[in-house]
Amino acid sequence: MKYQTKIAALAIVIALIMPARVASQGMPVYDNTNFISLAKSLIESAKQTSQLLKTVDFLKQQKENLEKVNNVVKQLKAVQEITENNQRLFDIVRDDLREILNSPYIKPEEVTRISDSFNSIIENSLEDLDFIDQILSSDYLKMTDAERAAILKEKEMNSKEMVAEINQKTQRYRDIISFREMQDKINKRETDY
Repeated sequence: MKYQTKIAALAIVIALIMPARVASQGMPVYDNTNFISLAKSLIESAKQTSQLLKTVDFLKQQKENLEKVNNVVKQLKAVQEITENNQRLFDIVRDDLREILNSPYIKPEEVTRISDSFNSIIENSLEDLDFIDQILSSDYLKMTDAERAAILKEKEMNSKEMVAEINQKTQRYRDIISFREMQDKINKRETDY
């Protein structure tokens, strides 16, 4: 009885697994050449995929290298611009401030205030230069090149603003001198009425 139950169960499983037509036609025949061809194709595809992954890794590395070089170039340009702006500041203070302070139309009590306003800009400029030196000469706060470039770009904008501010102050004092000079000429002119 045990064997009959097992055989009946096996017959049911076979009947469920195989469709009626296949069961009546016998076992299917497989073509081994298709299987071998498929295996060769899979192996070749795996080789190509592996090579493609190596190429992608290489391109990623080259992109990172280009970004590093790009950040260094940005840093150099920013430092160059900051240096040029600071040189302009010093030139303006050296030449124009001397001219303004030597003018007979600047009152003695104004000399200190004018000098202090120019000195504060120069001091800010020197502090920025010290900070830039720290950023470039040490591994400041473990910064990346991109972060360092961003800070340098910000300092570059600050230096441009300082140049604009000192130019504006210089122009304002020149306008004051010009106005006072014109006033003096008007007050000293002779009247022939």
